[in-house]
Amino acid sequence: MLLDLRGRDITGKELEARLDAVHITANKNAVPGDTRSPFITSGVRLGTPAVTSRGFGTAEMDRIAAWIDDTVRDFEGTRARITEEVIALCEQYPIYRN
Repeated sequence: MLLDLRGRDITGKELEARLDAVHITANKNAVPGDTRSPFITSGVRLGTPAVTSRGFGTAEMDRIAAWIDDTVRDFEGTRARITEEVIALCEQYPIYRN
């Protein structure tokens, strides 16, 4: 899934770093017609196999989308909360079950 950040005051490189800080893995990625350098980009790519492997459904994807939006809008104000919530969700849906 590719998220186009044009029109937002953030680059793909910046959002990649912010998401990494809250334990959400994404990669900066160019979007169609991107005018930014491939080292900066105007988008991020989210790999859906990682969420489906855990058994996440639409409700969990909605939460992830909200966390990403919060990270774009108010990183410093939401960072601690999002980190805690991401860890809790991943514990609820482990990749490997005993």
